[in-house]
Amino acid sequence: MIQHFFKTENLEILDLGDGVKRQVLAYADNLMTIHVYFEEGAEGKPHHHPHEQITYVLKGKFEFTVGDEKRVVTAGDTIYKEPNIVHGAICLEAGELLDIFTPMREDFI
Repeated sequence: MIQHFFKTENLEILDLGDGVKRQVLAYADNLMTIHVYFEEGAEGKPHHHPHEQITYVLKGKFEFTVGDEKRVVTAGDTIYKEPNIVHGAICLEAGELLDIFTPMREDFI
C-alpha cells in the first residue's frame, strides 16, 4: 500500500550522535526525502552509496566535498551526488539539509 501523506509531527527524529540528527520524511520504493539537522562543527563523514542523491541546504553553512571537489554552500544551494561517489560535509554554522535519494534508502527505515 502506498502512503501519500506523512505528517512531520508523527515522524521520529533519530539522534545519530556527534551533533547530527535525521528525520525520514516521505518515501516510496524509488524516492526518499530526509531532513538532516547539524550542530556547528558536526560532520557527515566521507562515504558513498549506490543511491543518486540531491541535497538542498535549508539553513546554515557547510563545507561539502564531492569526489575531488570541495565547496562552501549556504541556504538555497543544491549539491548533486551521482551513485558511488565519495562525499561528506562539515557544518560551519548550525544548519539543516533536505536530502533526496533515488532509489529510497532501505537502510534508513
